[in-house]
Amino acid sequence: MKNKLPTRDPIGKELRRSRAQRRVGPGSKCKSCGEARPEALIGQSNPMICAECKRKQAGQSVIDRHHIAGQRNHDLTIPVPANDHRAILTPAMYDWPRETRENPTGSPLLEAAGCIRGFCDFIVYLLDELLLWVAELLEALHKELVHRFGECYWQVVKIGSTERRR
Repeated sequence: MKNKLPTRDPIGKELRRSRAQRRVGPGSKCKSCGEARPEALIGQSNPMICAECKRKQAGQSVIDRHHIAGQRNHDLTIPVPANDHRAILTPAMYDWPRETRENPTGSPLLEAAGCIRGFCDFIVYLLDELLLWVAELLEALHKELVHRFGECYWQVVKIGSTERRR
C-alpha cells in the first residue's frame, strides 16, 4: 500500500485520474513492461506504451528532471524515472493550492510554501520507493521463517540478538 499525504481536493484528484484513464482506455497497460498507471501511458499509442518504454525505443533518457518545488518557485530539479514523474510527482503538485503551484507574482512566501510542499511530496515518494518495500520484505520473511522453524525461529537459525534493546 502506498503512503500518501492527505489530499486537499479529492474530487479534483479523481477527475484528473479519470481523465487520464479515459485518454488511454480502461484496463490499458504498456505492451513492453506492463506499466498500468494511466498518467504514465501515452494516449493514442498503438500498441499502448508508457513514457519510459517509448523513450527507450527512441534511444532517449528515461529520466526526467522534476522541479521539486514547482517550476515557478525554485530552479532545483531532481532526476526521477519518467513514469513516476508523470504518475506520482506531477499529480501530487496538482493537489497544492493553485496559487502556490503557479505563483504568478513570484511571491517569496509562496516560493517557500512550494519548497515545503515539494519536499513533503518527495519524502513520501522516497519512503514508498526506498523503505516500505523493505518492511514488507522483512514481514514476509518473518512469516516464512515462523512457518519453517517455529515462533522463535531466530534461536534456531541464529540471526539477530536474543536480547531486547531498550
